[in-house]
Amino acid sequence: MRIAISTGGGDAPGLNAVIRAAVLSAVHRGWECVGIKRGFGSLLGEGELMPLGPHEVRGITHLGGTILGTSNRGNPLKWRMQRPDGSWEERDRTEELLESFRANRLDALIAIGGEGTLGIVLSLWKKGLPVVGVPKTIDNDVGGTVATFGFDTAVSTATDAIDKLHSTAESHERVIVVEVMGRNAGFIALNSGIAGSADVILIPEIPFDIDKVCDKIRRREAEGRHFSIVVVAEGAAPKGGTVSLVDPAERQFGMMVALQPPRIVAVPLEEALATPRRVPLDSDSIATARDLGVSFGD
Repeated sequence: MRIAISTGGGDAPGLNAVIRAAVLSAVHRGWECVGIKRGFGSLLGEGELMPLGPHEVRGITHLGGTILGTSNRGNPLKWRMQRPDGSWEERDRTEELLESFRANRLDALIAIGGEGTLGIVLSLWKKGLPVVGVPKTIDNDVGGTVATFGFDTAVSTATDAIDKLHSTAESHERVIVVEVMGRNAGFIALNSGIAGSADVILIPEIPFDIDKVCDKIRRREAEGRHFSIVVVAEGAAPKGGTVSLVDPAERQFGMMVALQPPRIVAVPLEEALATPRRVPLDSDSIATARDLGVSFGD
């Protein structure tokens, strides 16, 4: 069997570790692996496929990024092409990609990516391409799995930033607002806010009342605590308002590898993409945050 591996979307910690594990597992079974450069680029004439064996993946686990390169604009269903007059258009190049897949004698695809990449490979699977998805997103917003790799590092990084802001906020008696990533899910904000002892956490799952946020800060001021840390998820929105932003299963295809403790299971890509994860309002983390006196602005 000849397996292609691709990474799509933004980079995240752990990409190279997944590539290495997939390659070594395949080699152990007597299979061959090749890497698709820059998302799906090298299947569409943008460079050569990259051989992947034990030598190529040796020592890559600790490296950031991805040895295959990545792209968040490489959707073969809407591939940007330049016209002769210099303008741009979007074309569906999936048939070219499938033909290239066959021409390169590839039998299956392991696609490592977030919601966008998994959506693309779901479309390819429906056209007959054997695919397995691996959920990669710091946002932790892919359904069907308890955790996506990259999330823990994102929380640790955000927590470290919040920790370092406490002394500045207290020394200068300031209210500091920390916006963290996460798109439409509040996992990073919630977890880093709790770990970093934030005073207010605003997440997309709980629309906030700005007056109540201000009341919380005023109460702290009245109690002699002349500073506050407010952690805001990028997708948080006020009540009635809108977000303001600029924008190991074998022989199963059309699936995503998912963590459902205590096992790693295969979840249909269609099911995972149809049920994006959000922070449950009755989750232990929210209860813990409330017990610690954290306000959600509700």
